[in-house]
Amino acid sequence: QALGGCAEMVIARAVVRDLFDDKQAAKVFSSLMLVMGLAPILAPLVGGFLAVHVEWRAIFWLISLAGMATLVTTTFLFRESLPVERRVRHSPREILSTYLLLLRSPTYMLHAMTVSISLAGLFAYVGGSPYVFQKIFHISEAHFAFFFGPIAAGLIGMSQVNGAIAGKFDIRSILRSVLMIQAVAGAILLTNAMTGFGGFWGIYVPLWFVIASMGFVFPNTTVLAMSPHARIAGSASAVLGFLQFGVSAIGGLVVSSLQNAQTIPTALPMAGSIAVCSALALGINLMTHSGPTPADPCEEAEGSLLAAEH
Repeated sequence: QALGGCAEMVIARAVVRDLFDDKQAAKVFSSLMLVMGLAPILAPLVGGFLAVHVEWRAIFWLISLAGMATLVTTTFLFRESLPVERRVRHSPREILSTYLLLLRSPTYMLHAMTVSISLAGLFAYVGGSPYVFQKIFHISEAHFAFFFGPIAAGLIGMSQVNGAIAGKFDIRSILRSVLMIQAVAGAILLTNAMTGFGGFWGIYVPLWFVIASMGFVFPNTTVLAMSPHARIAGSASAVLGFLQFGVSAIGGLVVSSLQNAQTIPTALPMAGSIAVCSALALGINLMTHSGPTPADPCEEAEGSLLAAEH
């Protein structure tokens, strides 16, 4: 399942980079956010519903059906996006060299770590919100979706707003402005969790802004990370996916560990993790160039590597 999921995620992003320029890619990635961003939010709701109202085996039947549907649609509807003259076969050694080039690229790594740390904040929310909503504010499982849903809708809505404005404004400016909003909302969330100000709504409202802002962060950072690396789009997408889920796994682990260590239920583990992720993402973005992307020394090395392979 992991192998199939990784292939789908990596190839989908590489196809977008093959077919679209930066402005168009930002719009397309915003549409992909409908699936890529919502999946980790909605999956627990669907799985929980099936486990309670059907049985736990139904979860695996649903996964099997989704896999079959993906196989069928890919077989009959998916077309190769990379022209024959641009295809290069890589040996394992060459693949490793390409990965090392990407990891040494300052521009790529700054944007990749910005989105990875933001995703860690999303996973902190997914892992921490059931505990906070149900244990602290006593929201029943039946009503949990009523509060979980609007936050998911915010992520959807903002990703579509991003797609609408991506061609009209510089995506670097959009990204930096949104990361500032996210960091402020994260700080308010942590402050309210520490002081108890606003009760449930003091947690919920800034949380909505943090998660909704990711509808801008994910597509724009993905475009900025991958756009200079069109010749190795597949490898760039693969490293980006590895960093995203590697870092986000740490975020989920931290929240779970901190919650389990609490003797009195508190929202601090979730709020603190989200606030730290939001602040770090902004801090890393401030290290990037706000204007046109400067020349990256690793791009010349990419060209030399591909020329040698040809």
